[in-house]
Amino acid sequence: MSQRTGRAALARHAAVAGGEVAAELFRTDVAVETKSQKTDVVTEADRAAQRRVEEIIAAEYPDEALVGEEEDALKTIPDGTAWIVDPIDGTNNYVRELRTWATAVACVEDGEPVAAANALPALDDVYTADDDGTYRNGHEVSVAETTDPERAAVVPTVWWPMDRRDEYARACEAIVERFADLRRPGSAQAALAELAAGSTAGVITNVQTNPWDTIAGVHLVRQAGGRVTDLEGARWRHNSRGLVASNGHLHDDVLAAARTIDG
Repeated sequence: MSQRTGRAALARHAAVAGGEVAAELFRTDVAVETKSQKTDVVTEADRAAQRRVEEIIAAEYPDEALVGEEEDALKTIPDGTAWIVDPIDGTNNYVRELRTWATAVACVEDGEPVAAANALPALDDVYTADDDGTYRNGHEVSVAETTDPERAAVVPTVWWPMDRRDEYARACEAIVERFADLRRPGSAQAALAELAAGSTAGVITNVQTNPWDTIAGVHLVRQAGGRVTDLEGARWRHNSRGLVASNGHLHDDVLAAARTIDG
């Protein structure tokens, strides 16, 4: 087994284990706290799931950096090898007892993802990506072959705060004017996983995203044959502003929609 193959297996193991911790508390009276704004919520399930992921990674790679959404984990990506963790991506879904939320784990080398896993335990799905491809529950998947915008669904993702709702509205308008339909699963990692598996044709935002919200899903999309850029059409990196992901065939259309969000 190559080192990268081993890292992909570890990402899957850690994501599944963290997801199991979160699943144990799903649809219970777990306390909900608010962070920076009313829609930015956190629960003990987030913290417990991240601790479980950290334990598993540290057991194999105790000297490698870990970037995570919760607690005292790093919040920016260092040089070298690092692990990126979101214990519950879609916490607003989680606290509303909706099933679409993910435990995301990715490994990066100098900021570039090399392995990823998104576990969605409430949906019984695990998405993984290694050097060879992207898989859902062990079966290889690929982006949709759709070339007609009027047959495609596109997702506006991440969250626009209350003082930026004009951008949220423009994102939705841009999609419904150009494509067959709009989807919003409420989890960026789930949205990117679904794009990688061919369920949708694009995912857009003009927001500079947190690395834990997107890196694992970006790797899933790329390894499934899709394309991910910033708003200028350059290759997306973790510090890019905006994220435009597509099946590749419709990237120009998806990029055009994303570019209207700024107004």
